Amino acid sequence: MIPLINLDLPSLLVNTSLRERKSLTLPAHFHETDWDKLDYFGWRDPKVPGIGYVIVELEDGPAGILLRQADGSARSRPQCSWCEDVTLPNDVVLYSTKRAGQAGRNGNTIGTLACANFECSANVRRLPPVAYLGFDVEAARLRRIEALGERVRRFVRGVRDGS
Repeated sequence: MIPLINLDLPSLLVNTSLRERKSLTLPAHFHETDWDKLDYFGWRDPKVPGIGYVIVELEDGPAGILLRQADGSARSRPQCSWCEDVTLPNDVVLYSTKRAGQAGRNGNTIGTLACANFECSANVRRLPPVAYLGFDVEAARLRRIEALGERVRRFVRGVRDGS
C-alpha cells in the first residue's frame, strides 16, 4: 500500500458529510505504520465508539469509507468476509456503511463482516496450515494477500459507485 502520511485523509472518504470528515481522528500509531505490510489501512475512531475507517488504493487513487459497527452480536463466531481467516485470533463484527452520493442520502446502505480492528492484512500474511503433502504454503499465502486486496477494493468501489 502507498504511504498515506502526506495525504489529506478526510478528503479521501467518499461516503461522509463535511461534519463527519472534520471529526475524523487518526489512530495513535499512524506515523509508525508499516505500509508495506498493508493491503488497506483501517482503524477504529479512538473518540467515537463503533466508528471505523478504511482507505484502500483503487485504480484512480486512494479512496476511503466510514463504517459503523452494528449493535448486538452473532450467535456463532462469524468469518471475516475480507480475509476469510478460519483461525482468527480476533473478533469479527458486522459493519454497515451508507453508499456515496445520492444513494447514501436516500438511506441506501451496504454491510460486511470484517475483523473488528481491521487485522486482515496481518491475518493473510501468516502461513496457512499444510493442507496436503506437497501443498505450497507460500503460494497459498500470496493468493490470500491478493484476494484480500481485491475483496476490500470491490467493497469500497461498491460504496463509492453505489453498486
